[in-house]
Amino acid sequence: MAKGKIRAKIRRSQLYTFAFGKKSAQAGPHPIDGLGCSRVVHCNQPHMHRKKPLHYRSNYISTTKYTFLTFLPKSLHEQFHRVANLYFLAAAILSLTPLSPFSAVSMIAPLAFVVGLSMAKEGLEDWKRFMQDMNVNNRKVKFHKEEGIFADKQWQQVEVGDVVKVEKDKFFPADLLLLSSSYEDGICYVETMNLDGETNLKVKRAMDVTLPFDEDEDFKNFTGMIKCEDPNPSLYTFVGNLEYDRQTYALEPGQILLRDSKLRNTAYVYGVVIFTGFDSKVMQNSTKSPSKRSRIEKKMDYIIYVLFSLLLVISLISSLAFALKIKFQMPDWWYMRPDDTEDFYNPKKPLVSGLSHLVTALILYGYLIPISLYVSIEVVKVLQASFINQDLLMYDDDTGIPAQARTSNLNEELGQVDTILSDKTGTLTCNQMDFLKCSIAGTAYGVRASEVERAAAQQMATDLDQEGRKPSASMKKGKQDIELETVVTSTDEKVNRRPIKFFSFEDGRMMEGNWRNEPNADMVMLFCRILAVCHTAIPELNEETGTYTYEAESPDEGAFLVAAREFGFEFYKRTQSSVFVRESYLASGPTEREYKILNLLEFTSKRKRMTVIVRDEDGQIILMCKGADSIIFDRLAKKGKMYLEDTTKHLNNYGEAGLRTLALAYRKLEESEYSAWNDEFMKAKTSIGSDRYAMLEKAAEMMEKDLILVGATAVEDKLQKGVPHCIDKLAQAGLKLWVLTGDKMETAINIGFACSLLREGMKQICITTLESDSKEAIKENILMQITNGSQMIKLEKDPYAAFALIIDGKTLAYALEEDTKFLFLGLAVDCASVICCRVSPKQKALVRFIFPSFPHFPIACFMENDL
Repeated sequence: MAKGKIRAKIRRSQLYTFAFGKKSAQAGPHPIDGLGCSRVVHCNQPHMHRKKPLHYRSNYISTTKYTFLTFLPKSLHEQFHRVANLYFLAAAILSLTPLSPFSAVSMIAPLAFVVGLSMAKEGLEDWKRFMQDMNVNNRKVKFHKEEGIFADKQWQQVEVGDVVKVEKDKFFPADLLLLSSSYEDGICYVETMNLDGETNLKVKRAMDVTLPFDEDEDFKNFTGMIKCEDPNPSLYTFVGNLEYDRQTYALEPGQILLRDSKLRNTAYVYGVVIFTGFDSKVMQNSTKSPSKRSRIEKKMDYIIYVLFSLLLVISLISSLAFALKIKFQMPDWWYMRPDDTEDFYNPKKPLVSGLSHLVTALILYGYLIPISLYVSIEVVKVLQASFINQDLLMYDDDTGIPAQARTSNLNEELGQVDTILSDKTGTLTCNQMDFLKCSIAGTAYGVRASEVERAAAQQMATDLDQEGRKPSASMKKGKQDIELETVVTSTDEKVNRRPIKFFSFEDGRMMEGNWRNEPNADMVMLFCRILAVCHTAIPELNEETGTYTYEAESPDEGAFLVAAREFGFEFYKRTQSSVFVRESYLASGPTEREYKILNLLEFTSKRKRMTVIVRDEDGQIILMCKGADSIIFDRLAKKGKMYLEDTTKHLNNYGEAGLRTLALAYRKLEESEYSAWNDEFMKAKTSIGSDRYAMLEKAAEMMEKDLILVGATAVEDKLQKGVPHCIDKLAQAGLKLWVLTGDKMETAINIGFACSLLREGMKQICITTLESDSKEAIKENILMQITNGSQMIKLEKDPYAAFALIIDGKTLAYALEEDTKFLFLGLAVDCASVICCRVSPKQKALVRFIFPSFPHFPIACFMENDL
């Protein structure tokens, strides 16, 4: 395809209803007059901004602490923040006077060496930051040069008003207004991991008026003007208007592409630069490189104060003795010529003699404060940073990136970390989904054990062997189950099947069309069709292998489509209004089916479900829905609960195995029923006002009811390589580990065993919420559980006993209230492991920020994508 173009005539804005629905033509521009909205951008006319009053910042960025001119004064200022350096500076100045018992060189040279070495280290580290900045500033991007011709330009040369073309898997060089993309209606996928830590893709959409600008030549005569908000750090808001072709159009945050986010699953996009350099939102959120001082360095300052106080006491005693000796004994020492001597030794001026000797004593006894210690520490820090950078065990083979110590000032802090707070998804796990098991019509399919099951069984068996105990009956049963699954797999699969990415499912009953022999083959077929149709992905044909890959918003969707393909239902084409599926194992032979998309209600964190309404080739209207089991089960019809009990049991088993689950359901619609609902839905969709989304939600609720349960899926998010071993080593080193996850308590406990967070013999303290309508009773019960847990730890006689605290999100909300948080943290810091399950991102943030308020709060290392 020329120029990487994949425009498949897909107008997905007609499908999206909540976040990406079309704006009504009656919606007017934003009122942007006034304070904070004075920016004017002339599109495709960057020369207009090179003179006042529109002289905007360049796109050059720098994260260094120093410049060539400021290095010497700022670095000297940093060095003399140290108490010891101030003392040695004063001693060096005094060494230039006649009172010094040493030559000035002996005092100035060590100080110059220490300060010079520290400044050189700071300069080297800042130079590395400068080189990293230059690598970013020198990146290339295509910009509209003239007459529809695009050429390469360095990022640092990009100007406000430039029209740029960003290609797939490239970062955006500045904050851009999206004009068009390789998809027909301007949809593009953006990864914002560098901005908010989230790995799921965001969907952005261009305005309809700029969609025709989809080729380089189209920008030959393109002009327009943007009036928008001034630079600010808010990543999720944007207010502005585009004036084009004598019309004014409102701009929304969903049309803005932020610097440092990456274009994914889209061949290319065109955009006009709005904010550059330090005006961009990501740089507005950045702070200047701080002067970092470790705890050891701060503690050394206090030690210096103590040593200096001791030095001062010794010097005062010595000076007092010297003054008394000069006053009372000096006159008798005729050989000292007391009648003709300097003021420093004049018996008539003992006070002057004593003060002068005080200065001499401070210099003479100055070696009590060891300047060589600072030299040793600086050399050790530099070598440690070098070893970290060259450590092969910290090299990431997948990305080819080694560990980088951007500053060596905090090396020793790594050895003082007491508590590690970690998320699960993307931190302990890879955030790469594999379809592993499923439940269809009350029958469980998939015989392969999950990684969590295998690792948990292996860990418990290892711990039992080390303790010299025999495995329990339940342990033996678990091991037998896993061995049985291996046997079943090996007999079912006659040949070693090549590994398939995103698909680790093993069960001969479902593969190679064998599902047709199942008692509920019609339900299996419907299950596979829901997987193949209910999604927002786009297929791409790999010409080398002849297979399709899928560009999906989430890794779960990609895994579902690969599973559907392996079961014989291959999604291979999407148009503006239809989805095409190639069905291979039907009784009538391989068939290509078209499903016309009538409506798509997207998945959001609030709705926790996704629905697509389609018309099949027989004219039947079918609603297909997938979502969280609690949401789907509440919307089942009475006759749709036939498989509810068995499916619930399977879901609980999947959850305990550490798998991510979704429930699938459907409903057949009559033409009259759908037409009446669609009229109401379109009224809500085209309405204007603050209640628009509430009307859409209400309309969706009207349709998403009386569903019939089909089954459930279970995908595995595997643990990252070496996680159990790493956590085991951290625990042996005495570090406390917290895991904050949204999983159920049973799932979280099993994952805890799998990753060595929980170990056999570790005593578990589970804090849960009492079933009661009274908040006072619930809180009183939680306080009692916390008190009992603390008492249990205090009364434990075994000094090597380890405790694990497990608490759910509902209980955590009470535990983090002002009058209970210190009791809860007091219990938590006494435990070797803490698992917080069913917690929301907001609760994760509360846990993170409550640590500094604890009186003896330990240094914590936070690995959290949601913060």
